[in-house]
Amino acid sequence: MNAFIPTSLIRFLTCSLLHFTTAAAEKPNIIVIFTDDHGYADLSCQGYEKDVKTPNLDRFAAEGARFTNGYVTAPQCCPSRAGLLTGRDQNRFGFHSNGHGPLPLEESTMANHFSKAGYTTGMVGKWHMEPNHSDTAFLEKHKIKNGKIPPKLDARYHPHERGFQETFFGYTNRYSVTYDLQGNRFPAPKPLQTTGDRIDRQSEAALRFIDLHHTKPFFLYLAYYAPHVPLASSKKYLDRFPGNMPERRRYALAMISAVDEGVGQIMKKLDQHGIDQNTLIYFIADNGAPLKLTMQDDPVHLDGAYWDGSKNTPLNGEKGMLAEGGIRVPYLMRWKSVIPPSQVIHTPVSTLDVASTSMAAAIIAPPKNLDGSNLLPLLIDKNLSLSALFTGASGVKPQLAKAIGNS
Repeated sequence: MNAFIPTSLIRFLTCSLLHFTTAAAEKPNIIVIFTDDHGYADLSCQGYEKDVKTPNLDRFAAEGARFTNGYVTAPQCCPSRAGLLTGRDQNRFGFHSNGHGPLPLEESTMANHFSKAGYTTGMVGKWHMEPNHSDTAFLEKHKIKNGKIPPKLDARYHPHERGFQETFFGYTNRYSVTYDLQGNRFPAPKPLQTTGDRIDRQSEAALRFIDLHHTKPFFLYLAYYAPHVPLASSKKYLDRFPGNMPERRRYALAMISAVDEGVGQIMKKLDQHGIDQNTLIYFIADNGAPLKLTMQDDPVHLDGAYWDGSKNTPLNGEKGMLAEGGIRVPYLMRWKSVIPPSQVIHTPVSTLDVASTSMAAAIIAPPKNLDGSNLLPLLIDKNLSLSALFTGASGVKPQLAKAIGNS
């Protein structure tokens, strides 16, 4: 053990052990924020592109950890989400790429595990693990010849059947919801039509979920449909990016700015409810940006246009490729009462680690078939056996200390 204790770590411990005595005595809330086709370069704290503006996510990173080598398990939306939410390599259950879904009913999600542990579980935004017309093996199995999946069969694969108690599931302006933006709740999912900026609506849905469930531990999966095509934003965000640039880039920057504002609102909401210190939040992208090599600035509303305006600087490759640009993504973590701030970590990590880390934080015994690792020792230990310090602090659970220390 290194006998030298860094001054910054001593300062952090002095300020935060008081929080441990209360916050660690309760199970933390868990929020996983997942963006869509969001390139590695497009957080300003990454330091690669000067035109991107993400002040709230920069503060998020400064109050926690930024991983420079964060990876997803596939360079496409569907399998990447399957790996994240199960904590298992999706190849184990045949979800190799888009078109090999849906997520098998036999696979448990993080929501299943957290529900069993007494958490309220919620999902907002894009799911993309329900069956669709390109899942040929599924269509053949169920003898579906026209690509039209019966609604009852389709619903079995929706998030409200996969461990999520509360859902605001949808992509642009059509949602299946168990609550609305005014906080009214429904006994079963019902359709809801929204208007305006889809990113703002998804942020509002996350805020309402927190309002409804902040008094008890919750798990929230917020899957923004952004900056994925179809590109769409409002004047409020577009006006933040004047000047000469590809129009598709302007729209991507505006959509990312809307996500950033939503994250800022979530952090503010957590603070208003007095639960910010005891909420573990992840911010990760599902894969790299699609470039089609040349980043052609096609008309914004052209159907079939490929580049979503995001960038993978300085990486080679793009969405759909196993090169770095396809699978290396923005990856942040923040848990103010536990994770020391301003960390930049170069150790490779994976979205498979989210389930293992979250269960360790919540003192939930993980199933043996998970493929990820608990990241808390990497974030907290720093070659120092902090578990001894934490177990000595009045009111801090030994189990949490073990999860944070050399587990």
